[in-house]
This record gives sequence, C-alpha cells and structure tokens, in this order.
Amino acid sequence: MEIFLQQIINGLTLGSVYALVALGYTMVYGIIGLINFAHGEVVMVGAMIALSVVQALIGAQLGLPPGLVILVGLAVAMPICMGIAYTAERVAYRPLRSAPRLAPLITAIGVSIVLQNLAMIIWGRNYLNFPDIIKPSPIEFGGAFITDVQILIIGVAALIMAGLLLVVHKTRLGMAMRATAQNQQVAGLMGIDINTVISAAFLIGAALAAVAGVLVTLYYGIAHYHMGFILGLKAFTAAVLGGIGNLGGAMLGGVLLGIIEALGAGYIGDLTGGFLGSHYQDVFAFAVLIIVLVFRPSGLLGERVGDRA
Repeated sequence: MEIFLQQIINGLTLGSVYALVALGYTMVYGIIGLINFAHGEVVMVGAMIALSVVQALIGAQLGLPPGLVILVGLAVAMPICMGIAYTAERVAYRPLRSAPRLAPLITAIGVSIVLQNLAMIIWGRNYLNFPDIIKPSPIEFGGAFITDVQILIIGVAALIMAGLLLVVHKTRLGMAMRATAQNQQVAGLMGIDINTVISAAFLIGAALAAVAGVLVTLYYGIAHYHMGFILGLKAFTAAVLGGIGNLGGAMLGGVLLGIIEALGAGYIGDLTGGFLGSHYQDVFAFAVLIIVLVFRPSGLLGERVGDRA
C-alpha cells in the first residue's frame, strides 16, 4: 500500500505539470483548431531562461531568499515566452488561418525546430543543472513520502488551473473566448475582436508554459534544449486523453497520464525485472495515446464546443 501511495504522489506531481502544458494546447485548439506543436518548446525556453536568471542571481551573491530568486526567474521567463508565442501566432499562424489544416500544422513543427535550434545555439547541447538552493524536505504521509517541492508543484498547478477556469467562465475575456470557439464569424459580427481573443489564448498558454517549465526544472533539477519535445508530446497526449478543446479534460488527462506513468514505471517495471521501468515510462504514455485514439477519439470528457477556450 505504501508503494501504491508513493506512486500516486509521484504521478500527481508529474501530472500537474502535464496538465499545465496541456491547457496551452487545448486553449489554442479549442479556438482555432490548431495543434500547436511548438508549445513544448515554449516550455523549454521558459525553463532555460529562468534557470539562467537563477544562476546569474546566485553568482551575484546578493543574498536573496531562494523563493524570491525563483520568482524573479519566472518573472523574466514569463513575458519572454509570451512574446515568443505572440510572435509565432502573428507571423507564422495568422496568415495560414484560412489555409488547409495541414499547412499550419507543418508550420508549427517548423517553429518548434527553430526554437530548439536557437536554444541549442544559446545554451549549448549539455544538460544544465539547477542551483542547489532548495533542499527538498520529505514529509511522511501514510507510509509514503512527499517533499515540500512536490507539494509546491501540486498546489501551484491547482491554483493556476482553478484561476483559469474562473477567467474562462466568469470574465468578459472568457466569454469572448467561448463565443469565438463556437463560431468566429458570428462572434466577429457581435463586436468581438477575433484576433485579440486568439492572441490572448496564445499569451495565456505561454504564461502557463513558463510556469510549467520552471516547475519541471525545479522538480528534476536539470534543463536541456530538447526537453520540450517529449514533454510537449506527453502534454498533447494528456489533452487528447481528456478531450482536446476541453479545459476540464486537459486537467483530468494530465493528472491521469502522470498517475499512469508512475504506476506503470513502478509496478510493471518490478514485474519485468526493471526492463519496463522508469527508463521506459514513455511507452505507457504513448500506449495510452494509441488506445484513446482507437477506442475513444473524442477523449474521456469529449469536446464540449460551448466550453472550448
């Protein structure tokens, strides 16, 4: 039972990150039907920039508290990620809005490759270590252990997801997003600025990506120019699992995918003598993607058109 509870805790932590990234996918897809495969690279850029800022502040020996140092790194990374997302939408995606679906999809892959290579040029090919400024303190819970870092990740993700739901369902911007998701032409006739709404979706998704990048770097202690590729694919899997275009589905899919990975790596890894252990946890994520696409393409919660945003 202790092992099961431990894997659930690990899965919730990982799933919280997946959910944050999946929300970026599902917001954009819900409004314009675009699968933004460059979103994972925005997460990577956020992680690398925040890590660089943290390293610079530690090197300057200003004596700042660790929490403040990380917040400063996030405060620098977030607007840069939002700027990248806005530029990509304005330059690469907006001109192709009326093109066949394959054209913007290929463009998104191209933007992803460009961001990866720019990151490799700037930060190099090697893994970058997060400064050891926060030492996780384990807390026993029912025979399992959860660290304060894991509590932070789960708590921050939960607050952000709740705040996003409030924005989408209780604000004028959220109402405009839901109207645009239902019918862009009619929303435009009703006085909604479609371009502003779409840009806002990209900006919010990029802000969430920056937070996810900082959290995942804080959790694993490393960052790499290629880290956004697999993370982005898994978050896309989470969005499909829950129902892409559905905010609640993205959250549910992210958490479930994290738990599936943790349980698969823990239990199935033990049964196979480690052959399908943590090094092969990606197998479980993409096996879930195949199963969902074959048996329930709309996802667990389906695609609620009226709530898409």
